[in-house]
Amino acid sequence: MTSFEASRRRVEEGAAWLTHGVGSDFRLGMSPHPLVIERAEGPYLFDADGNRLIDYYLGMGPMVLGHRPAEVVDAVVAALGRGVLVAGQTDLEYEAARLVTEMVPCAESVRFGSSGSEVVHAALRLARGVTGRQTVVKFEGHYHGWFDTILWSTAPSLDEAGPRETPHRVAGSAGQDPAAGEHVDVLAWNDLDLLAARVERGDVAAVIMEAAMCNTSAVPPAPGYLEGVRELCDRTGTILIFDEVITGFRLAPGGAQELLGVTPDLATFGKALASGFPIAALAGRRDLMEQLSRAAGGTVMHAGTYNGGLPVAAATVATLQALRQPSVFGSLAAAGERLRSGITSALAQSGIPFRVQGWPQVFHVALGTSDPITDYRTSLAADKGLYVKLCTALLERGVRALERGAWFVSTTHDDAVIDETVAAFEDALAVVA
Repeated sequence: MTSFEASRRRVEEGAAWLTHGVGSDFRLGMSPHPLVIERAEGPYLFDADGNRLIDYYLGMGPMVLGHRPAEVVDAVVAALGRGVLVAGQTDLEYEAARLVTEMVPCAESVRFGSSGSEVVHAALRLARGVTGRQTVVKFEGHYHGWFDTILWSTAPSLDEAGPRETPHRVAGSAGQDPAAGEHVDVLAWNDLDLLAARVERGDVAAVIMEAAMCNTSAVPPAPGYLEGVRELCDRTGTILIFDEVITGFRLAPGGAQELLGVTPDLATFGKALASGFPIAALAGRRDLMEQLSRAAGGTVMHAGTYNGGLPVAAATVATLQALRQPSVFGSLAAAGERLRSGITSALAQSGIPFRVQGWPQVFHVALGTSDPITDYRTSLAADKGLYVKLCTALLERGVRALERGAWFVSTTHDDAVIDETVAAFEDALAVVA
């Protein structure tokens, strides 16, 4: 049996200095316990116990090109030869912004930040500043970062959530400022009638959503839903924001908005933008974006010491240049489809009710239900405890799968890697079943 004892011991030792031995709360939910990683390469992680693990966490999604892609590493090393942080503009930041505007449908202008949470905050501030309205509508199960202003109803129990037609706004953490949520209204996603009834009151500054829901399961919008939301926002003067922190540069070169054919007013990006380097972007209509910076005649402040630094801008340029190559998304989709088909076939023979849905580049596996997952509430039918057991069995067989059910693939997951994964999945499934 594969051992993870060295990781367990080092996490316990590290807790003397690093709270709970981890740098993010989300790392505590990993089964059987958080891992200590020594190095990463392509589709693989190598942990403190010497295990080689096929990785489908991929840094929680960013590593579309696999771990440590040579072209990105080389670009960062070259940029470090020029400096780190200059508190001024560089050609690399301009080039990164140019690439975003060329690839993303809504991106007439761009500003960079350091994290998805940060640029979501900027998007909400901008929407409120431009419209003069305060209310923001978000959806159950959609995650837009950990800030007090938007961490509402990301994973509530059904008792907390209340009626589907009039959900309660549920804080995501103790210590959240209740006042920060006073102007956040929560609705069920994929229901245009519910949204219309709220937005048509004329006081909503912005509607923010994952256009392809990926933090909870992997849920496509219902036919006509996004088009209906776009028309509704146009008619009521409401800013439409797509959170593409997961979907951007993963579902398509231009993100979910390119794939699904609906263009928002603003969009936020992170994760896949720079192959794991800490950069994020707010992009959108020029007339909205130019309201940033009071010094330039706008009305809304946006700032950040680390915005667009040399190494992260270089990583962004190298990553986006790679993702623009025509072959990349074809190979990514082929790898994801091969993996998804193998997993589906294994589950079909297991006798366990299951649901596999999403896109080849990121899909979701649920156990204990075969019903379509259309929103947060329908996702709760899955047996999450059984799925965690499956993930533990997979880890013992050299495959690291995300406990919340999402599977991310990279361009380095070739046929041999996929086939090894499917064989491990079949073996782990037999144990769990």
